Amino acid sequence: MSVAKALTVRRATTKDVDAMLEIVNEYAQQGLMLPRTKLSFLEHLQSFIVAHDGDTVVGVAGLHILWEDLAEIRSLAISEKAKGMGVGKHLVLHLVDECRNLGIKRVLALTYQQEFFEKCGFWIVAKETLPQKTWKDCINCSKLPMCDEIAMIFET
Repeated sequence: MSVAKALTVRRATTKDVDAMLEIVNEYAQQGLMLPRTKLSFLEHLQSFIVAHDGDTVVGVAGLHILWEDLAEIRSLAISEKAKGMGVGKHLVLHLVDECRNLGIKRVLALTYQQEFFEKCGFWIVAKETLPQKTWKDCINCSKLPMCDEIAMIFET
């Protein structure tokens, strides 16, 4: 049975944080996303969901509201053993549904995974069209002014 068929998505709990750290920071070590600390996950725990197949966390994603009409998917990461099984798309669609329920019209992803997000219904936009993100987060990012991530949007 594939991981996606046995997949459960739920709010993250403190018991999930170590697994979340391991999954996210594996990608961060490869330069594919920004690293997270345990404190960062704990401080923003209510913003994260996890995918698990029984007792094992196989994916993580966060939703950060930037403005009344804009939210960002953050720290989307899938364990190596669950890659290619639909876990990432399941997490993204779960967060898009959450945005719909909250009345948020646009969902942002800053990513290197253009093809994946296109398959989820996102399209590329110029970063300059996202002043809420630029002034709230990017201004303090180590990648500014040489950010090479792709800005992508989904409209709910």
